[in-house]
Formats: sequence, C-alpha cells, structure tokens
Amino acid sequence: MVESMLWRRALVLCGLLSPAAMMAQGTPSDSGVYTCVDAKGRKLTSDRPIPECVDREQKVLNPSGTVKAKVGPSLTPQERANQEAKERQEADARAILAEEKRRERALLNRYPGREVHDKERQEAVAQVSAVTLAASKRIEELLQDKRKLDDEMEFYKKDPSRAPQSLRRQIEDVNQSVAVQKRFISEQENEVRRINARFDEELVRLKMLWAAQAPARPPATTVKKTP
Repeated sequence: MVESMLWRRALVLCGLLSPAAMMAQGTPSDSGVYTCVDAKGRKLTSDRPIPECVDREQKVLNPSGTVKAKVGPSLTPQERANQEAKERQEADARAILAEEKRRERALLNRYPGREVHDKERQEAVAQVSAVTLAASKRIEELLQDKRKLDDEMEFYKKDPSRAPQSLRRQIEDVNQSVAVQKRFISEQENEVRRINARFDEELVRLKMLWAAQAPARPPATTVKKTP
C-alpha cells in the first residue's frame, strides 16, 4: 500500500499522473500537506491533492512548513502539447544562443586584434590573385599561338574552306581555351568579392566584441588651479 502511494506520488511530481487522477483514486498524502489558493482567493490545505485547485499549482509542505514539492495544474492534451511546443522553442532558442556564444569565442580566439584580421584578409585575397595572374599569363600565351595560326590562315583568306582541318581545329581549340581561362578569371574575381564580404561581415561583429573586451577607461579628472 505504501509503495503504491509513493509510486503514484512520484508520477504526479513527474507530470505523468495529474492531481485530478490522483484525487479520483482518493489517495491521501502519506507525508506533507497540500496547500494552494483557489480561484476565489481562499488559501486551502489538505492531506491530499485539493480538488478546488486542480487548475493551478499546489505546494506540498514538510511538517516544518518548507516546500517539499510542487504539483502542477492538470493539463488537457492540447494544453500539454502547447506547453511541450513552447519548451522545445525555448530549448532551441537556448541552443542557438549557446552556439552564437561559442562562435564569438572562436572568432575572438582567431582574431584577437584588427591587425590579425587584416593580415588574413590580405593573404586570402593574395592567394586568389596569384591564380588569377597565372590564368592571365596563360591567355597571353594562347593569344600568341592564335596569332601564329591566324598568319597561317592568311594563305587561305580567299577560300577558308581550303584550310587544313588540323589548322582549323587548332584555332578552335585555342579559342575554347581562351574562353575557359576568361571564365576562370571571372570566377576568381567573384571569389575575391566573396572573401571581402565575409571579412567585412566578420569585422562588424569583431568591432563590437573587441569593444566589449576593452577595459573601461576611468573618467577624466580636472585639476583646479589655485589662484
């Protein structure tokens, strides 16, 4: 009997058994006193869950008068679903905030000052600029090859259809290679813009973080001159 009562009490405290269900079983409190304020403002006490307060929180007091536990109000299935949804939203918000704090700490560890951030930006842009320069040089080489091929095509200026198939294929290959290199250069220019946009966005956040870390300066004091 005692074990059954304790088990039902644990279910109530865990929210798995409502006070109303416990009342329906007529289970008295084996230890402690239930107390609450009902809808009419009356403070009620009992040795078991109080029916008049089934819609509100009830406190279970120790013999000394301290709060031993709290029993929440009975919830309808819809109310419980709403409560669980709210708790999930709050948990998600806490997780997002914790992740944001973690990212801020990682950002400060990586960039303790403006000079470190500027240096990494310059290095990132320089890497892209290096491959862009290589592509530009490749285009110059291809254009030189094309000029030689164009000189050969001068022999067939009056009737280009008489030009050898191999010559026409070489010219087509060069034109395609030049187009590929130009597209690559355009992509690298876009990459530089993306890099600068990322560093600009980081810099806005870092300025606030650096300012928050800076020690507060004491107010300036004025020295009065004696006459």
